[in-house]
Amino acid sequence: MKTVLIVGAGRYQRAVIRRARELGLRVVAVDRNPDAPGLAEADIGRVVDFADPGAVLAAVADLEIDGVTTVQAERAVPMVARLAEELGVPGIGAGTARLLTHKVSMRRRLAEAGVPQPRFTTLRASEDAARASAEVPFPAVLKPGAGSGQHGVFRVESAAEVASHLDEALAVSPGEEAILEEYVDGIEMNGIVVVRQGRVLLAALGDRLRPSGIGFGVSWIHLYPPHVEGDSLAASTRVAVDTARTLGLETGIAFPQLIATTDGRVLVVECAARIGGMMAELLEHALGIDLLEIQLRLALGDEVTEAMVRPRFERPTAIRFLTAQPGHLRAGRVTRVGPLGPVLASPGVVDASIYSVVGETIRPVQVISDRRGYVIATGETREQALQRADAAAALVEIEVEEVR
Repeated sequence: MKTVLIVGAGRYQRAVIRRARELGLRVVAVDRNPDAPGLAEADIGRVVDFADPGAVLAAVADLEIDGVTTVQAERAVPMVARLAEELGVPGIGAGTARLLTHKVSMRRRLAEAGVPQPRFTTLRASEDAARASAEVPFPAVLKPGAGSGQHGVFRVESAAEVASHLDEALAVSPGEEAILEEYVDGIEMNGIVVVRQGRVLLAALGDRLRPSGIGFGVSWIHLYPPHVEGDSLAASTRVAVDTARTLGLETGIAFPQLIATTDGRVLVVECAARIGGMMAELLEHALGIDLLEIQLRLALGDEVTEAMVRPRFERPTAIRFLTAQPGHLRAGRVTRVGPLGPVLASPGVVDASIYSVVGETIRPVQVISDRRGYVIATGETREQALQRADAAAALVEIEVEEVR
């Protein structure tokens, strides 16, 4: 029996832990939070901060590890790469991991290779705001040079707004560097690119819909098939693949985010070295592709066959995340969470989950963690799938009281 080390055992990592066990693997999970739900679901759970690779190695020194991976934990990606090197198991390499997690390095490498992306510049202090604002047109997006979860991300309209939000963007960036990039309007897409030994096995895209306002960076709907088609879809796929290759991914899964503009351009916004945004669930229900098994096989150095990446069917699918304004949930302190049964019984629904618990506070969506669950629905068309997901989401019963 092979043993796989899962780095991070939070809510979003449970799916890969469960899938690994279903595949007959022995699962070791590590997380600094002793209450992380994935620790209890693994065969072996170790409480250790994965920000310290040495501590992780010491915690699993008594075990023979055959592969190491993460799925949703962005900050774990560099640690997974380092652990793979130390353990002598397959990995993407520390250099590639940095390019795929440090947005400044990513932007510079993409620029060198001529991969289309928004205009950008970097800044470290408020004195840089005027210079950066002269280099990038408004509206623009200010974001941390490294980070995840849409923390410290702002749409800005002037140099004054850049200066006023810069400290917050820098505070969540480990390298104390921020990016100012042009705001590009268009059809946003999430992609998945699977690569093994330099060969692209799968490239799939789906729409990424988001609200306006302060939470503009948080996707609240994922939709398949994508709105773009024909030449635009081919161009979008090409940019997604070029991004993964340019950033040095030889074996692994890339998660690029793209924008197709109204004037025919396709730009890459950023790219991660993991399965993000519930893309595993989207591809499972839309195409019948088991992305979690593929991820595990890549981590273990096992073969990924043509059959594994070939769609078994194709059906329109929508994932509707549960959020407060502008979503269906009310903001406030949770006093009751109703049953999930009516949601699951709603027409077209194939999966749903509620994260909220009594006592927590729901607020209008600002960052990824403000999503309080999801509904996945299918339909005859993408419009019907989305309508079904939205109708089912409206059935979620979460009662709240006003927070004073």
